[in-house]
Amino acid sequence: MALLNEVPDETEPTFLANKMENETILNYAIRHRKYVYSTRRKADFGKRAVKLVSLLDFFSSKTLINSSFSLISPSPPVVSRELNTGRLNFSSFSSKADPIMDSDMQNSVKQQQPAQRIQIYPPTTTGVSPFWIAKYERDAKKYWDQFYRRHQDKFFKDRHYLDKEWDQYFSRSGRKVILEVGCGAGNAVFPLIATYPDVFVYACDFSQRAVNLVKAHKDFNETRVSAFVCDLTADDLSEHISPASVDVVTMIFVLSAVSPEKMPLVLQNVKKVLKPNGHVLFRDYAVGDLAQERFSTKDQQISENFYVRGDGTRAYYFSNEFLTSLFKEQGLDAEELGLCCKQVENRARELVMNRRWVQAVFRFSDSVNYTPSSETPTKSDLCCQEISQPKADAEPISDFVVDMSEGMAVEMFGVPTTNDNEVIKIELGGCDFKIQVLSKEHQHTCKSTGLMLWESARLMAAILARNPSIVAGKRVLELGSGCGGICSMVAAGSASIVVATDGDSKALELLNQNITSNLRPPFLNKLVVKELKWGDRDDIDAIKAMNNEGFEVIIGTDVTYIPEAILPLFSTARELISSNSSAQKNQTPALILCHIFRRVDEPSLLSAASQYGFRLVDKWAKGSPTDESESQSLISSWFPENSFEDHIPTSALNIMYFKLD
Repeated sequence: MALLNEVPDETEPTFLANKMENETILNYAIRHRKYVYSTRRKADFGKRAVKLVSLLDFFSSKTLINSSFSLISPSPPVVSRELNTGRLNFSSFSSKADPIMDSDMQNSVKQQQPAQRIQIYPPTTTGVSPFWIAKYERDAKKYWDQFYRRHQDKFFKDRHYLDKEWDQYFSRSGRKVILEVGCGAGNAVFPLIATYPDVFVYACDFSQRAVNLVKAHKDFNETRVSAFVCDLTADDLSEHISPASVDVVTMIFVLSAVSPEKMPLVLQNVKKVLKPNGHVLFRDYAVGDLAQERFSTKDQQISENFYVRGDGTRAYYFSNEFLTSLFKEQGLDAEELGLCCKQVENRARELVMNRRWVQAVFRFSDSVNYTPSSETPTKSDLCCQEISQPKADAEPISDFVVDMSEGMAVEMFGVPTTNDNEVIKIELGGCDFKIQVLSKEHQHTCKSTGLMLWESARLMAAILARNPSIVAGKRVLELGSGCGGICSMVAAGSASIVVATDGDSKALELLNQNITSNLRPPFLNKLVVKELKWGDRDDIDAIKAMNNEGFEVIIGTDVTYIPEAILPLFSTARELISSNSSAQKNQTPALILCHIFRRVDEPSLLSAASQYGFRLVDKWAKGSPTDESESQSLISSWFPENSFEDHIPTSALNIMYFKLD
């Protein structure tokens, strides 16, 4: 930290910049930006850190710092949130290098091409981030518990095809002991015990809810079925089943839910309880299945052929080569192996779905003299392509498992089996609002923050409902409304016109639905939804064209969490705010921000605001001590005593009230 001592005593950024003879301190600040900001309030480095941050903020205002920490073209970037690619993009305008840079830095800038896009989120081809990969693995049991809590035993159909495909393995003489791995709700267990009176079935699953569903089934009988919870990647199966006692193991669409790295652990566990010459009957997703093709257009790939669904469960797509090698390494040889294909056609919707799965039989032999046939019998001829032509409202064919969780039912049959959205009910000012947002179950795979309802929006909407004079008779603009638009809907009750904006097409689509379902004329007629990517000239001009007088109140809730988006935010607000100032204090055009400080702190916001002529005239923080002057402030007057407790879920909320200089 010796370099911190080199910062001059003066804290004025321009003075500091002019005093610099080289870029040592600046480069240090860039490299250690996170540390510098984190030490702002520490007594030991507080003052020096503030100086360094002031310096960094000054240079940040002149230049945009990219991910490699090189200095590139200044001026505010254009911000656009792209839901389909899961990216937040920034486009920089070109301009000359700042005159205060030394000659070496100027040459460096000149040699670089102006950066047109900076990707805050990784591009689609990078797939799921390491953080989420680890979380999906760690919480796999939780996601499957949630799956069965939501669907109970209604999702999969009973697998009555087992006797048609593998009757010879179940009907041989003598009492057969069967292990159903990943039993789910018992869709394979109960057809088996109904068809074969002499079989005993061990049914295991690592979801407690799934096992509970099996035990609650009307046909469950402890003399025929033993159901228990077991994670085959971690638990010892032989603690529940005697070693070498199982004749047949069924693995039906279950191994695909396990990460490829842990699949050998599952087979090793199964092999412990399988008799010599016992069989594993296998059916699972194959490479090239329509569900995998759909995944390829999303940002949900974990690794090669391994993906995460919207509900957090995972699916692997097997090739014959991978599957054969996987089982062979564990001493399980293929007796049958085939790629099965089926075309399912919906003539009414003119859709054809190509579904593919691999079906195999593996044999466990502990004999060193056992050599599998060089010509493994295949079922490829038996799994030839078939064409089904269901009606538009038909259900999937009974002997074929359709991966409904991937939205197949929506495309095939015209109606979804589940809804990815949930409804949040809010009561404000005597009005009940029902806001559709992306359900919590699916938020983890969504990079768009605009599909959720944030705490700050709830608070600001409550303030507007209790204090309609804030927007009464005024032109109001909401930046980053998201799908909820609750502030805009409340403001429409008293404002002359309200424009709700967002840069995310999916958020705008859901926003329109929420507005039309919650508002009625004349309030509905006063609320307009427009696309606005901060800094985008076309979007800004389109809004100016519908209101060339500017807006008297601009509202933004939780729009300050991306550091690189702060300058475009204030730049856009400056262009769209009204320039007409009234002599009355409360009539002066204002920018109101309500947020939780996350990656951008207050000094950074103030620095960016000042560059575009905004001056902070009032602020409020939940839980902060209130002196006499604060109690008489504008924002404090919005909060009658104990009237907002239900609308302030966290003590970290802040409100900042800006006016033009």
